[in-house]
Parts: sequence; structure tokens; C-alpha cells
Amino acid sequence: MSSSDIFIGETIGTAVLILLGCGVVAGVVLKQSKSFGAGWLAITFGWGFAVLTGAYISAPLSGAHLNPAVTLGLAISGGTEWGDVPIYFLGQITGAIIGAVLVWLAYVGHFHAHLTDRSIVGGPGAQDTKAADAAQAGDAGPVLGIFSTGPEIRNTVQNLVTEIIATAVLVLAILTQGLNGEGKGLGVIGVLITALVVVGIGLSLGGPTGYAINPVRDLGPRIVHALLPLPNKGGSDWGYAWIPVVGPLLGGALAGGIYEIAFA
Repeated sequence: MSSSDIFIGETIGTAVLILLGCGVVAGVVLKQSKSFGAGWLAITFGWGFAVLTGAYISAPLSGAHLNPAVTLGLAISGGTEWGDVPIYFLGQITGAIIGAVLVWLAYVGHFHAHLTDRSIVGGPGAQDTKAADAAQAGDAGPVLGIFSTGPEIRNTVQNLVTEIIATAVLVLAILTQGLNGEGKGLGVIGVLITALVVVGIGLSLGGPTGYAINPVRDLGPRIVHALLPLPNKGGSDWGYAWIPVVGPLLGGALAGGIYEIAFA
């Protein structure tokens, strides 16, 4: 795989992943969406289908890592050249930012309606809104959960450990499936199995933190949330932002080490 193939494949695949993944959350969260209130099952299966679609699209070009934790695990286990790792990372964060912007474009009217609904943001003046208070404190605003993850109980150690465990399960599942005939990522069935693993992780381990399990899945959209001209959007919770980056990277490295010891 050439550097351009890796970058283009990871950019497109990760953009589709974030578009469909954050898109299902937007549909569930935004009050005037037809899928408003569809619940956690819709979100977990939506993210699984997002992984499936993004991976199938990008696999012929880059092997469909779509996740720095996966790239790191593959590098440690010998499945990816270390020299290619920065290219993978760059394509992944670029795609994540593009995907988050596309979610905003697809739901722009719904974002405005949601964030000007006084039952959501409070009122009557912007200075009195719940979102304004959140922004002042730097905490999560009312639509940050569409873009990024956050804990239900804020406990640094637990939140970090949850992300490490969940990501290790994902990356270990990927590593133990092996590569396709060309040595370029998972085979056709492997991509499907990985998507189902993501659904399983969401159902089993997603409750505490929202299961980022992917540094750019959280960081890229969080950057977009911070920059978008959304009224009453509140804060981007940068105090928590390091956990869904560091936790998945540690989980990916752990999985790579386990694979080398137990399976290689």
C-alpha cells in the first residue's frame, strides 16, 4: 500500500464511520428528528453498521484500520509497518473531522431547533441558559454527546480503565481474525465480525463512558463541536477529552502485547 492509498483510504473510511456513527446519535438526541428517543439499541447497532460501511469502503485502499488504537495494536503485533503509523493517524483524524462536519450539515436545521428550544437549553435569556452555564464551566453542552463521549459517573480511574478494557477487546478480536489473502486488513467476513464486536462492546461496556474505543472518533468531532457556530452549544468538556484518547491507545497497545505473547 502506498502512502497516498493509506491516507485516502483512512480519510474516506473514517469520515463515513463518523458520519453514520455520530449521525445515528444525532437522530436519537435531536428533538425534532424522526428517530428522536430511539434509545441505546439504535445507537449501538448504528455504530456497528457505521464500522461495517466505513471498513468495506476503505479496505481496498488502506486495510480499514479507521482507529489509531487498531493501527497501534497492528504495529505492535507486526501487522503494520511502524513507518506507516503516522500516515494512518493523519488520515484517521482528518476523516473524523470531515465526518463530524458532514453530520452538522445533514442536521443543521435540527441543531438550531434543538438548541433554541427553551425546554432544552433553559431561558429566557442566553445568559441564563443551562448551555451558557455549561460553557462557562467548560462542561459538556446539550449536544456534545452527538459528537463525543462522556462518562455517566465521572471517575478518572474507572473511566480510563473502562476505555482500556473495551478497546483491548476490540483490537484483540481484530488481531485474532488474521488478515485476508493479500495481507491488507481483514477479509470480508472479518469486517462483518468486527462490526458485530463493536455492537457487543456498546451493549456490554458502553454504559459507563459511551465507549469511544477510538481516539479520533472522540477527538475529531470534539474539535468540530468546539468550532461550529451552534447557538447555546455549551462547553466541549476538554477536561475529560484526554481519557477517550489515552484509554483506547493503551487498550490497543495492551491487545497487541497480549497477541504477541499468547497467539504469535
